[in-house]
Amino acid sequence: MSVRRLAAEQPESFAFSKNSEDKVSFWMNKYPTERRASAVIPLLWLAQKQEGWVSEPAMREIATRCAMPYIRVYEVATFYTMFNLEPVGEHLIQVCGTTPCWLRGADDLKAVCESRIGKKGRGNVSADGKFSWEEVECLGACSNAPMVQIANRDGDYYYEDLTAEALETILDDLAAGKPVEQGPVTARTASEPFEAKVETLVEASLFDGSRAKPITLPNISGSGVGEPEPATEKKPTDDREKVQAKTGKATAKPAPRSKKEADKPEDAQPKKPAKPRAAKKTEG
Repeated sequence: MSVRRLAAEQPESFAFSKNSEDKVSFWMNKYPTERRASAVIPLLWLAQKQEGWVSEPAMREIATRCAMPYIRVYEVATFYTMFNLEPVGEHLIQVCGTTPCWLRGADDLKAVCESRIGKKGRGNVSADGKFSWEEVECLGACSNAPMVQIANRDGDYYYEDLTAEALETILDDLAAGKPVEQGPVTARTASEPFEAKVETLVEASLFDGSRAKPITLPNISGSGVGEPEPATEKKPTDDREKVQAKTGKATAKPAPRSKKEADKPEDAQPKKPAKPRAAKKTEG
């Protein structure tokens, strides 16, 4: 991973908005007072969603809230690449370039971004301030390739089954402030096989529970799922269990502490300690 540094130009101060403060309180209340540092990542994320990036004053404010050294907050923010350390476009386009998306036309999507936005990189913002873009690794929607993730203040959403023309339309709508429906642009639901000729998983009995068979649960009576089986005495099933039933279970002996103790016969009785000799009287 390349070195990540703070932007050269920083705002003079940072403050959470009223809406963000409500969410900050939620996260701070999740942890004991002595564990406030556990909220550092959620607070960094809230700062980014509010401003579009994480500034140095925001890190200092979060360090104060979490009662932790500023350098620790800096370490977290610079380690995780999900945090923007410099201003980005209002909409950050993340184009998946991993093999499935590449095979399905990710290069066409990158070409659209280059022509519409400019050079890739979070810090390369379009002239109108609306967009910046970057290439990322697999985003986990391989069956709907090619796809992009668009991050803004509203959230982080997937746009799938894309073509160059479809991405152009999405960028036009975002630039005009129009709402854009996330998900596959082909109008299919999730990853369903939209080209299949045979419908699958449409029979109601697969979901309404009518195919379920009654089961018996232990220690539950009158539950409608069966009564517990009466307890029966377990009979020995092998020679070892039969011997144990007659003589009792064998108990493990402690390991010998020395070779002499290990070689001692089992029936040998321990020797009684010798009586101490009486001290001889000396004539004075």
